[in-house]
Amino acid sequence: MAADRPLHLLTFSTLFPNAARANHGVFVENRLRHLVASGGARSTVVAPVPWFPSRAAWFGDWARHAAAPREEQRHGLRVLHPRYPLVPRVGMSLAPLLQYRALLPIVRALHARDAFDAIDAHYLYPDGVAAVWIGRRLDLPVVVTVRGTDVTLIPRYAVPRRLIRGALGGAAALISVSEALRQGLVALGAPPAKVTVLRNGVDTRLFRPPADRAASRAALGLSRPTLLSVGLLIERKGHHVTIEAMRQLPDYGLLIVGEGPEQARLAGLIEQYRLSDRVHLLGPRPHADLPQLYGAADALVLASSREGWANVLLESMACGTPVVASNIPGNPEVVRDAAAGVIVEANTADGIAAAVRRLFAAPPARDATRAYAERYGWEETTEGQLALFRRLTLKQSAS
Repeated sequence: MAADRPLHLLTFSTLFPNAARANHGVFVENRLRHLVASGGARSTVVAPVPWFPSRAAWFGDWARHAAAPREEQRHGLRVLHPRYPLVPRVGMSLAPLLQYRALLPIVRALHARDAFDAIDAHYLYPDGVAAVWIGRRLDLPVVVTVRGTDVTLIPRYAVPRRLIRGALGGAAALISVSEALRQGLVALGAPPAKVTVLRNGVDTRLFRPPADRAASRAALGLSRPTLLSVGLLIERKGHHVTIEAMRQLPDYGLLIVGEGPEQARLAGLIEQYRLSDRVHLLGPRPHADLPQLYGAADALVLASSREGWANVLLESMACGTPVVASNIPGNPEVVRDAAAGVIVEANTADGIAAAVRRLFAAPPARDATRAYAERYGWEETTEGQLALFRRLTLKQSAS
């Protein structure tokens, strides 16, 4: 390829937003937007969704899959959402094959019209496995970015583990968003030289302290020290642990932002513990609305049991709000200074309550927290991606 033209990437992942699920996989979109904005690459996005016949609301996420457009423009990116068959509950082992068979003809046609230099795949299973197979058929190098549970959870199952190991061997390169995940990849059999750590960044122009924090707090009706918890309402995000910790923090309020299958359970816990006067489920919020919430809160609490690189931590810090983060692999790589916040000693309600009290006993200055986050912009990650893709494509051209 000519060194003076932008790389043309096929970005391939089920983790990508669409008009029906605007916050789904937004971290993949954000990284790609900064890469393309550098001028060093352009991308066509293939973000497949499972086929489903009905948009009726009672089908939940399946209905949202059906509502996703076949193609859309997002932030100047062409995004295709082709369908692939997926059998609920029993389709885990078949998912890579079903993706591959449904999407190979589509990718081949795109490649014939406007040739790709490489495949930029996100999430190791099933997406990364299918992408490696497609890359092999089209003679394209594949770079797979791993994100978290694709390394820490899914490989516990026999068939996915075997397919994942094959993808680790077949990928031209692997990107890990944290050192902890890099170690997990090596433990799975990835050659250490094949793995590059490129952390997620934070958009410090979007996520910044509010111009008038008092007004932001007043708009949300906040009158007491307020904690914030942001993320899908699923068990591993630990919202239930944070709610339980609130029983020991009678002077604090808590706002929970997100949606998911745990919503009814969490609402029940709030009622059971008689916390409804100071703990509130706000539901999902657009990504662009999060800075106001971060900026108005006094601390973010992340009680997850598993993460790769938790974007919410840096987003909160960029808005001047320190964090209380669970003691799991990845989080200590983000929270490395007192200006950032604290890591809990034990991932329990008692541990979270103790960490909150410790943070508020000596809170960092909000401008110091903001300054800490400014060290984690996207520039370094973008440069690392460009260097990696150019090296691979030059190698491909020479072979």
